[in-house]
Amino acid sequence: MAADVAALLRRLAALKSKRTIVENEWKKCYDFSMPMRGALLSAGGTAGADGNLSEGASKKADLLDSTATDAVRIHASALMSGLTPANSRWFGLDVGSGKEGDEDAARKWLDEVAESIWEQIHASNFDAVGFDCCIDMTIAGQFAMFIGENDTGLQFEQWPLASCYFGASTRCGAIDTVFREVSMSAEQAVAEYGANMVSEKTRELATMKPDEAVSVVWAIYPRKDAKGNQAKNMPIASCHFERDSKTILRESGYHEMPVVVPRWQVLPDSVYALGPMHDALPDAKTLNEVVRYVLANADMAIAGMWIAEDDGVLNPKTIRIGPRKVIVANSVDSMKALQPASKFDIAVLEIDRLQRSIRKVLMADQLTPKDGPAITATEATINVDLIRQQLGPMFGRMQSEYMARMIDRVFGLMFRDGAFGNPPPELAGRDFRTQYRSPIARSQKAVDVAAMDRYEAALVNEVAGTGKTELLDNYDFNKATRKRAELLGVPAELLVDQSDVDATREQRSQQQQAQQQTAMLTQAAGAMAGKVAA
Repeated sequence: MAADVAALLRRLAALKSKRTIVENEWKKCYDFSMPMRGALLSAGGTAGADGNLSEGASKKADLLDSTATDAVRIHASALMSGLTPANSRWFGLDVGSGKEGDEDAARKWLDEVAESIWEQIHASNFDAVGFDCCIDMTIAGQFAMFIGENDTGLQFEQWPLASCYFGASTRCGAIDTVFREVSMSAEQAVAEYGANMVSEKTRELATMKPDEAVSVVWAIYPRKDAKGNQAKNMPIASCHFERDSKTILRESGYHEMPVVVPRWQVLPDSVYALGPMHDALPDAKTLNEVVRYVLANADMAIAGMWIAEDDGVLNPKTIRIGPRKVIVANSVDSMKALQPASKFDIAVLEIDRLQRSIRKVLMADQLTPKDGPAITATEATINVDLIRQQLGPMFGRMQSEYMARMIDRVFGLMFRDGAFGNPPPELAGRDFRTQYRSPIARSQKAVDVAAMDRYEAALVNEVAGTGKTELLDNYDFNKATRKRAELLGVPAELLVDQSDVDATREQRSQQQQAQQQTAMLTQAAGAMAGKVAA
């Protein structure tokens, strides 16, 4: 069944109206941090790649302090390295609860799959695109990342928020509807979709005026009547069409939602969000104004300000102050320097306060090394705990709306390409879960590991002090060891299968029994020999 373009246009209009509640706030956040990235917001998101960059450059010129820009970049870097670092695997796949020993083959296969997914993600352009997405997350509170494939493997794209409009099929649910409106030249439209698919007007423009802009809408949304695996019957519908002519350019579908749209601070009853830069916006505005006043007063302090007597001789319009200049006056008192009344010391203190406040709100003061001597391990642990406490509340949403959806999408793409091989029979009809091993996830799990360590130490000390070895029956050290390895993100391939552990223990027990029997026989033989000698 072909898509109803008229209905999609009505949906687009409704989504546009709902986005107006955050557009102005987004603009201000971009204007006082990275104006060039937010330039398309002023153009309604449909301008070409350089269509409204001049306005962004003008707003950049009005930005007189780079504290917010630097803090945003540091915060985005912290998000990137704390959630999806390229130097260590930040997730794993595991089966749910089951019988110990029966799950080892499944866990090893899933661990190999997770390793392959991680390698493919970071072998692509993810690291570059992911950082740009984290910048949008810091400034606007959300981003749109498209996950697809090309001839070399995975392909990630960051979609500008200005061109995207979001919706959710369930109340308070994750975003699963994305409309993107882009402007491309007629020549590009023909090259992308084919001359036989575009409208007649676009074909004419491609010949006569190839650079003429054509507005194209890409709608991605859940398909309610999905019936199979064919492109037009998949769970996620995809439709490209020309906005003006309502011509369908391409219609297909996806097995999984190809666009992930995580959010920072979700607005009530809305699919849109605001980022930490919004909290720093008042200080950023004030700081820019204070710096503007300081520069104006510094100009007067450096260049000087003069007072002249209106004696009919001096003409302020023709006076030029400078070295080797001669000013004609009736007396030396006709013109005097006027001392400015600026309080630069107060301005400097206020600028410093505002800069520190912006860096604190964006956590840049905790995410960068401090000047002075090297910090101790205890101080480093305290800093990690502080960052974990501040980033922890958003980590759950980032797990469900970003990392989980990205892993699900990449897993689906690679599985259908035959990248994993056949799963073990233990996984038949079973679901698996994602375990997050990123630095932030590990810092959160470190609390559980520390609790286990403290309890084990206390238990051993109590047994050693009282001699009541039966207290050890209350704690399963075997399960605790494997649980600790899981929390710390130890690869499954490094852990011995539980069945092999049981076999080793059985063999060791048999050897000990054999040794005991040998010792007993030796002792008995010695005793018998003693009696015979007597």
